Amino acid sequence: MALDLATAGPFTELDHELSLPADPVAICALVRELVIQPHEAPDQTRLAENQLRPARDLVRTLLTLDPGPLTAGRPPEHRVIGTCRHFAVLACALLRYQGIAARARCGFATYFQPDRGLDHWIVEYHAGTRWIRLDPETLGGTVVANAHDLTPDQFRTGGEAWQAHRCGQIDAAHYGVYGTENFGPAEISGNAVRDLACLNKVETLPWDEWGQMTAAYAGTTDSEYDTLIDRVAAVCATDDPAAIADLYTHPDLRVPDTLIRSSH
Repeated sequence: MALDLATAGPFTELDHELSLPADPVAICALVRELVIQPHEAPDQTRLAENQLRPARDLVRTLLTLDPGPLTAGRPPEHRVIGTCRHFAVLACALLRYQGIAARARCGFATYFQPDRGLDHWIVEYHAGTRWIRLDPETLGGTVVANAHDLTPDQFRTGGEAWQAHRCGQIDAAHYGVYGTENFGPAEISGNAVRDLACLNKVETLPWDEWGQMTAAYAGTTDSEYDTLIDRVAAVCATDDPAAIADLYTHPDLRVPDTLIRSSH
């Protein structure tokens, strides 16, 4: 059964009554003043917030720091500390709260460094005839002028990057996590699996691993696993909700219930 992307999933449920704009871009614009990257946070003693999975915990933290409305934004010291994933998941949760079909996407952005696809999360919302890709972290900034409507070459999902790698369109050695040595095919396949989970309304942390992901990072998987990731990429590309849900039942692809329950 296809999932209703206009309603909350396990990590996008909210338990506060919120007053939000109706416009999707305006909703996402709020998030830029609600989340802050760890290296920019004034209070380095709160870095554990980076481990929060559910959006409701992000909102609870925000309201504990400052009980004012989310529409008022927050100064840096009153923002919740998180990664690009937290920007994307909070935006996704707020969009769904307003009944707007939305989904987080895990992949790679090409606008942070020339000739590099850097590990990144964004959000998509459905605007009647198409899905629009939006980067809530850079929205309204100077990193990319069209953060409200990214083009396909500016952001590749994990599956899209995997297909581009397999056909020789990109160099996998240029795709990975900024500031680390973690670049290459395993980084792409890991994000392809995480993106499949996102399409099934399970938005994990960027470093969560399950199935054969750990083995892939260690370089011990074989061509059979590559073929499975080929399937992930192909099915996600069809954007067929039933096929996406069906593939997600594969034991190497489904997020373990224990990981989801541990966040509640």
